[in-house]
Amino acid sequence: MGIRYDNRGKITNADEIYDELFERREVKSITGYSTARFTEISVKDRYSLTNSLHIWKTGDRLWKLASEYYGDTGLWWLISWYNQKPTESHIKVGETIAIPQPLDRAIKLFYR
Repeated sequence: MGIRYDNRGKITNADEIYDELFERREVKSITGYSTARFTEISVKDRYSLTNSLHIWKTGDRLWKLASEYYGDTGLWWLISWYNQKPTESHIKVGETIAIPQPLDRAIKLFYR
């Protein structure tokens, strides 16, 4: 199984505007990943999973939900993908978030 960054582009920022930051960090540039572009999950695949539902509230974080439902904070991206919400800023207070289960089946669908 690959990692979630396999299909994402890398962006290197060496812009002069950040020279002071680079100097403080003792680096010449900063490399990051492009924003995730999610493939949609089909209706058929959604029916092959069960969902736990969570109403998003102030203070919620995807990593906290991953810890609560999967026991692993690093799986926050699976909840993000399933709900088609690339970042927490895409989720509004009061919105219902679905937590896909079983975990192994959800991960297989992501990498398909």
